Amino acid sequence: MLHIHEVEQKKVLVHQGAPIHFVDFPCSCVYSAILSMKDGRSVEVGTIGNEGMTSHNALLGGNVATVTQICQVPGIGLRMEINDFRSELESNPKFRTALSLYVQAYLAQIEQSVACNKLHSLEQRAARWLLMTHDRVRQDEFPLTQEFLAMMLGVQRPTVSLVARKFEQAGALAYNRGVMQILRRDVLEEASCECYAASRREFERLLGMRHG
Repeated sequence: MLHIHEVEQKKVLVHQGAPIHFVDFPCSCVYSAILSMKDGRSVEVGTIGNEGMTSHNALLGGNVATVTQICQVPGIGLRMEINDFRSELESNPKFRTALSLYVQAYLAQIEQSVACNKLHSLEQRAARWLLMTHDRVRQDEFPLTQEFLAMMLGVQRPTVSLVARKFEQAGALAYNRGVMQILRRDVLEEASCECYAASRREFERLLGMRHG
């Protein structure tokens, strides 16, 4: 059974290494998958919107979360207890197939992110991240602090502030008191690397929807 709930920004849905008790399906919210190191540093490895689910390894029989999943943009989500989720997988082949296609697209996103984080500049990665979030929020304005964006990109806030200011000067976005507004998406697309388009193509091919 699915339960509707409001998800606040920065709410942790599942902790890395913790047992999986629920599977969450974001509707109007956006979640981030965060991988943490022993020294306390962390970085985003995946973004989840209304195309997907949390704890994707539960689809493969996993019982423990491999990443921390946190709400980056607040909104409405659906939640299903893990036992109900597994029962639905067994009784509903269409449900399993749809989620299997999603997991393929999500894994492609993660693979692309690994290459992107290694090979491309912070400005390119920031543009890609903003485009991915914009796709999932489906509106030009959404709450986002620079501290959170810095955590997603694995850098310090002063560094991400410089990039955000550069995008503001280019007319791509406006930022005020924790609210991000996308003004010119085409500027962000030009600033982004090839990884955004590559990941988007996989989502379109597998799910028929535009998500980078």
